[in-house]
Amino acid sequence: MKKQYFLFILFFLTSFFANAKHFEFTPLANEAYQKAMSLRFEEAKKDIEKIKREDPENQIVYFIENYIDFFTVFINENKSEFKRLEKNKHPRLKQIRKGDKSSPYYLYCQAEIKLHWALARLKFEQYFNAFNEVSDAYHLLKRNQKKFPDFVANKKSLGMLHAIVGTIPDKYKWGVKLLSGMTGNIKQGKREIEEILTYAQSHPFMFEEETLVMYAFLVLHLKDDMDSAWNIIQNKKLNPSTNPLVCFALANIAIHTGRNNKAIEILENRPKGSQYAKFYFLDYMLGLAKLYRLDRGADIYLKKYVENFHGQNYIKEAYQKLAWYELVRGNEINYVHYIKFCKTEGAKIIGGDKNAEKEAKSEKIPNMVLLKARLLFDGGYYDRAFKLLKKRTLADFSTQKDQLEYAYRLGRLTHNTGKHDDAMMYYQTTIDRGKDASYYFACNAALQIGRIYEFKKNKAKAKEFFKLCLSIKPDEYRNSLHQKAKAGLNRINN
Repeated sequence: MKKQYFLFILFFLTSFFANAKHFEFTPLANEAYQKAMSLRFEEAKKDIEKIKREDPENQIVYFIENYIDFFTVFINENKSEFKRLEKNKHPRLKQIRKGDKSSPYYLYCQAEIKLHWALARLKFEQYFNAFNEVSDAYHLLKRNQKKFPDFVANKKSLGMLHAIVGTIPDKYKWGVKLLSGMTGNIKQGKREIEEILTYAQSHPFMFEEETLVMYAFLVLHLKDDMDSAWNIIQNKKLNPSTNPLVCFALANIAIHTGRNNKAIEILENRPKGSQYAKFYFLDYMLGLAKLYRLDRGADIYLKKYVENFHGQNYIKEAYQKLAWYELVRGNEINYVHYIKFCKTEGAKIIGGDKNAEKEAKSEKIPNMVLLKARLLFDGGYYDRAFKLLKKRTLADFSTQKDQLEYAYRLGRLTHNTGKHDDAMMYYQTTIDRGKDASYYFACNAALQIGRIYEFKKNKAKAKEFFKLCLSIKPDEYRNSLHQKAKAGLNRINN
């Protein structure tokens, strides 16, 4: 009788623990995650439903589900869709809180879901709630780190938060108060993420792709190291032909590091098919990259974006680029036609859209030579741009804006070809003539001189010019430039 009683208890306990709510990346869960990360949402949803039927106590399914909602909102930027999907957040967190508290995924999944929705809120200017969610996520990750110091995934998000906390623009200083207890710097965050990638070289790590992309953007935008960022993203595990998000990341970094031809190649071979969620921003990127090369047909992709994308960002800028396409082809009438849409279409949240609307309202047609030089420079075609400008002098431009842009553009071109003394001369001319103007040229010129001195290991002069950048307050690109200056000061101080 005692033996039967013992067997009954053993059977009960085995059944209880077998059915207890748990977190497990089973082969099917792993497959669902990979499909979600590749924007194959419908396939991922089918896998998720199968997990809910066959493994109903596996709470990891709610974590994967949230990725789908996050990417849907982040890519589409649709307010009604955001409001509808955001309602899934609390029920998912509630389910996860029913899970095994002894699992490292218990706190981690809650933190990640909060970070997802914080990023989504930024698209709709819900800054207060976003900062609150970041703060909550940070403290959950810190608690998790204490409980599970060897849980590698935790360092992915903590590392990025540590890197960016010191570079928050002054405009959002009020938000820092909400991030109570958050500390860190670029060096710390970079080191933590490097530890993860080193670990992933000899151990299976399912978040490796996510971490690689995150690390590359950190090195590019916070460390200001373009070649290293490109080398990082050139990882054999990242395949842009099968993953639209990887395609976006590689093309984005290619464009920002002067590899525009490569960006065009990547975007032209992006994954296509009904199994992938629509990602119209890739059309915008391809149109922009072709415009940088002054290609015929760049307008085809820009038109696809404005005709199909029903979100809010980059609409004004896309119409501005359509106007520029017409202008560099000598068609002022069509320039006027497209630039008018910058007044009425899209939102005015990001810097590029604000500048597009400002250009439209000014009713001043850009100087064609300077515009061509700017586009070629942005694409990394420095020799072509320099040939355009070297035939001109400052006296050939009649307005203050054009004179400032001429000096600034020569500074950028000589800087990027390694002629630092010439670059600093042109930058200083830009600062002297334009530090009190509303244009961004002087502000960026100060930033670039700071970067040159940082490169030369002259920390004192680098600090001086990064601080000068922060003291200049242009109407255009202020937040972005000031964040880069703060990142520069952060690098030097650490």
